[in-house]
Parts: sequence; structure tokens; C-alpha cells
Amino acid sequence: MKVILLEDVKSIGKKGEIIDAAEGYAKNFLLKKKLGVEATPANLNNLKLQKKHDDKVAAENLQAAKDFAKELEAQKVTVFMKAGENGRAFGSVSSKEIAKAYTEQYHKELDKKKLVIADPIKNFGTYEIKVKLHPQVTATLRVGVEEQK
Repeated sequence: MKVILLEDVKSIGKKGEIIDAAEGYAKNFLLKKKLGVEATPANLNNLKLQKKHDDKVAAENLQAAKDFAKELEAQKVTVFMKAGENGRAFGSVSSKEIAKAYTEQYHKELDKKKLVIADPIKNFGTYEIKVKLHPQVTATLRVGVEEQK
């Protein structure tokens, strides 16, 4: 019996796959627990339309990430910190502070989890921070750390 999986089923297949299962297994387990539906022409058409829609949404998300990356490349965020001994920054700049400063300066949200800071920022100056916007899109954001007056 042909079955379209509605969810990932361990050792059987992934969501959206069409599998060939034993009739008893399909009726008594997959269909009963709503892990799959029978592969009728109507359900196959729905699957095709769903995949088409998912591909369109993925393409839109990729384009939005590319556009936002271009925007980030042209911008610079300034973060103010207190000065400690010898003119060094007191503490370090966190991704949360950078995201908050970006939101305040440009009135757009930037998720702190998307910022990739390799080494802690403990000195004043300009740094380049990687921002992972999409699995295929990474941008560079310039961050200026200045002394708070």
C-alpha cells in the first residue's frame, strides 16, 4: 500500500515521502496514528502543491536574507562602554548589546543568536562581526566600540 508520510517516522522515511508499506502496518499504525495518509490521486496532488508552496516560501526567505545582508554590509553599529584601567573597555561587548544597539539605531530587529563573535570584544575600536541570516547567507556587520562619556 502506498502511503504519504505526514511526519518523520524513524527507519521508515521523512515527512512528504511516498513509501510502500505493508497493508496491515499502514492501516493499523501509520494511518491510525495520523503519521501518513493513503496515496490517492487527490492526496498526491495536495502533496505536489504543498511542495511547490514550500519551495516558493524558501526562495522568498533566501531573497529576504540576501537583501538584509546587503543592508547590513552598508551599516555600522556603535556600542558605548565604560572605560576601565589603562583606557581599556570595562568588561566585554556581548551579542545582546550589539543587537540592542542595532535596534535602537536602525529601528529593525536583529536576533542576537544570529551574531557570530569569534573572540570577546574587550577593546575600543571597529570590529567586523559575522551575522548568519540564512544557511546560505552570511553578512558582515561593522561594530564600533566607543568610550561612554
